[in-house]
Amino acid sequence: MKKLNIYKIAALLSITLLSFQSFAQQDPQFTQYMYNMSVINPAYATAEEGILNLGGFYRTQWVGFEGAPKTGSFFAHTPINDKIELGLSFTNDNIGDIVNENNVFADFAYVLPVGVESKISFGVKAGFTFFDAIFDDFVLQSGNVSTDVAFNENISKAFPNIGIGAFFFSNNYYLGLSAPNMLTTKHIENENGIKATGVQDIHFFFTGGYIFDINPNLKFKPAFMAKAVKGSPMAMDITANVLVNEKLEAGLGYRLGDAVSALVNFRITPDLKIGYAYDYTTSNLGNFNSGSHEIFILFNVDLFGFKNGYDRSPRFF
Repeated sequence: MKKLNIYKIAALLSITLLSFQSFAQQDPQFTQYMYNMSVINPAYATAEEGILNLGGFYRTQWVGFEGAPKTGSFFAHTPINDKIELGLSFTNDNIGDIVNENNVFADFAYVLPVGVESKISFGVKAGFTFFDAIFDDFVLQSGNVSTDVAFNENISKAFPNIGIGAFFFSNNYYLGLSAPNMLTTKHIENENGIKATGVQDIHFFFTGGYIFDINPNLKFKPAFMAKAVKGSPMAMDITANVLVNEKLEAGLGYRLGDAVSALVNFRITPDLKIGYAYDYTTSNLGNFNSGSHEIFILFNVDLFGFKNGYDRSPRFF
């Protein structure tokens, strides 16, 4: 039987309610969002023909706060010609080993040249969200089985969804606008005569970044992400990184009213990059956790061996 102490129950209910209500931010968040763009924007494109881009992210949020979210994400995308790029993404969001949400999407982006060096792409994603809440053997700290009717039945549902986006980019800057989940859904409509709603509202993302060449061995990389959802204040992430010798990157980030962050990543080989970020919580939740940790790995695969023998233009986002 799953025995949860009172703190874990409180955390679980608080986070679950926050993720269900229309006034809350619901989509999983990543501090290193600039390296996980295809998950939030189906129009994200590299325009590197013959290169398969793979990425994996894992985030454990509010460490020490029982029942806190743990999020994993994986994506793969590649151009199939100079105008079309295809991708797949998977995201798992787990809350207290009770609430589990999986998002599986396929992405399609159409890329058009704009001027000499810039391009713009328009994208659409389509897939399913699989939502599960398992309350089997849900036991209070006292050892008594919960009699709350909200936990009487497990929940297991699947919801179709679509998303849209636009991405304007060159080798040293980008701007993106997207809504990765366009269809609103209700996770809970009526539970044992008690009406309750868990609405998945539309989230809008506006992202941007620029690369300043300080000198041949040093680049400055500011970036931002604004996220908006109905009934909630706009969330804003701002980061400022420096890239040294195109191998070591480090910087700081700030999530408005929520956290300050430290980020670092290493280019192990021309095609392999790993990174880590730590968030220090600045809101009232900071009294109950020791921060959040996030890691990622990015890997490029030359599908046909065409890139061997010469250096292709490096990508910095």
